[in-house]
Amino acid sequence: MKTAAGKTSKENWTEVIPHRSDILFVSCELFDNYLVAAERIKGLNNLRIINIKESGEHYLNFGEEVYTAGISTNPNANTDILRYSYSSLTTPNSVIDYNMGTREKKVMKEDVILGGFDKNNYESKRLWAKAADGTMVPVSIVYKKGFVKDGKSPLLLYAYGSYGISTDPGFRSTILSLLDRGFVYGLAHIRGGSEMGRYWYEDGKLLKKKNTFTDFNDCAQFLVNEKYTSSNKLFAMGGSAGGLLMGAILNMRPDLYKGVVAAVPFVDVVSTMLDETIPLTTFEWDEWGDPRKKEYYDYMLSYAPYDQVKAMDYPNILVTTGFWDSQVQYWEPAKWVAKLRAMKTDKNILVMDCNMVVGHGGASGRFERYRITALEYAFILDLAGIKN
Repeated sequence: MKTAAGKTSKENWTEVIPHRSDILFVSCELFDNYLVAAERIKGLNNLRIINIKESGEHYLNFGEEVYTAGISTNPNANTDILRYSYSSLTTPNSVIDYNMGTREKKVMKEDVILGGFDKNNYESKRLWAKAADGTMVPVSIVYKKGFVKDGKSPLLLYAYGSYGISTDPGFRSTILSLLDRGFVYGLAHIRGGSEMGRYWYEDGKLLKKKNTFTDFNDCAQFLVNEKYTSSNKLFAMGGSAGGLLMGAILNMRPDLYKGVVAAVPFVDVVSTMLDETIPLTTFEWDEWGDPRKKEYYDYMLSYAPYDQVKAMDYPNILVTTGFWDSQVQYWEPAKWVAKLRAMKTDKNILVMDCNMVVGHGGASGRFERYRITALEYAFILDLAGIKN
């Protein structure tokens, strides 16, 4: 909204940017002659440049299908230069100056990636998978150039899908070791995040939470159908609420995956949400529902990974947790793994790693974090039959 100086009461306000249900307004930056709005549209960050002086506007063209961008620090209002941050699945984190008048870009800094990395060796794409209810779900993928879409390549699909947190397709140096070994890496932008606007979050919480899980399975099945991979080379990964996602998809479609990595997984939903003595529980009712009310209890019980473990074949599973985790206490994944071991009818791998010195965020320090990544990748690469 805008208003004249000295006339700040609401009746003097006029609309500058109207509400749009399919676009998430993230933030804005005001210059003397420009208003820059950060908007999330169809799963991607966009920067909208509005010329206040001449009443024109345009969206900044990033030149890639899949990326993430945001307004950086701009202390000077009397300028035509917008500084923004940029990253993609192929482009390292960058700081770029953009002339809003001439539309010229200047890369001020781009992270240096060691090991002979060349972003021109990789390719990323934006795909759309149809969910069971007809909703189109965006999927971001990246692979090394030369990839052949014949269903023979291993693929790792990651997602989170809760609390309205969007999974942005930014640069991840750790996945290069997978890409260089022939993997496809994918991000499923499932409901429960805010990639497609506020409604995307509302459609993946409380009594609509199952959309998060079915969206992921539908994205995975789409990638198999389109021959980006096959079910015997498809891997899934998620942590925390994304670990809940992993537990749910395992119960719903165990046949779809070769292996699943569940990190600090929130799997005993009903018991935790019933325990008001846990500091986060009552706050979390806004996300999952209050199980003291039958409607929410029954719905929660119908998808809670621990409660829905069945006597059936499961894929290979790696579970990681931290002894000092105050958000998802270690006994949740421990009792889940115990129940899986007691009930599953297969002989596939089921490993739980409890790190005795870390909390919910994992190890601190770059090299200690790499140890956890190495464990996850060793699990995946071994199952994919890749020995070096």
